[in-house]
Amino acid sequence: MSFIGQNFMHVSIIIPAFNEERLIESCLHSVREALSFNQRFNFTHEIIVVDNNSTDNTANLAKAAGAHVVFEPINHIARARAAGAKVAKGDWFVFLDADCLMSKELLNDIFQLIQSGKYVAAGSALYMRNLTWWAKLLLKIWTVLSVTFKWAAGALMVCNAQAYREVGGFNLDLYAAEEISFSQRMKQWGRARRLKFTVLTAHPIETSSRKIHLYSAREVFAQFLSLVLHPYQTLHSKKKLTMWYDGRR
Repeated sequence: MSFIGQNFMHVSIIIPAFNEERLIESCLHSVREALSFNQRFNFTHEIIVVDNNSTDNTANLAKAAGAHVVFEPINHIARARAAGAKVAKGDWFVFLDADCLMSKELLNDIFQLIQSGKYVAAGSALYMRNLTWWAKLLLKIWTVLSVTFKWAAGALMVCNAQAYREVGGFNLDLYAAEEISFSQRMKQWGRARRLKFTVLTAHPIETSSRKIHLYSAREVFAQFLSLVLHPYQTLHSKKKLTMWYDGRR
């Protein structure tokens, strides 16, 4: 099986957002600019922002920017992504975090991948500005793991909508790393149909380095240690994932 001849696709860009009033406009502007640059693909699109129970002006800013805004009351990243996918009409889904900037070059790579008919899903390498030395090291380690094992980072995940539904979407029992679980299931689905999963590296997705600046090195390594030593308990507990859910922005 392949997705050959995908020249007239409808693409759903799904952006989960919790208290992102400082960044959502820049994110949406970057998406609009990238879409405008890549009109030659003749793909139609929709932009969905999932307001994940924000207490700020995120939803209003997204609506003003022309996005279709849906509401997910439970503050949970996997649920937010799933809520967007539930209403999405696209043949392909592009899950993009609200603290990211989409480049025209990366969207070109994504559209070429879709058009080829050879892939089921993809992730992207990450680019962050103003990192400390230890954060640069952690990013390099993640990049090696991501490319080697073909794990998509949550910042950007691209997948065929049919495949998404057939694998059951994201694991809602996980409060983090659901993108790795999702990548594993998508790869399995793709292998059965001779479709590939890749991590795009030519034009990495730019994502915010705010966690590095909002949390001390001690807090970052404590969170990392918890994930390494007690992965199951940590990933299944919102309370144990302070860097994801304590609300710092």
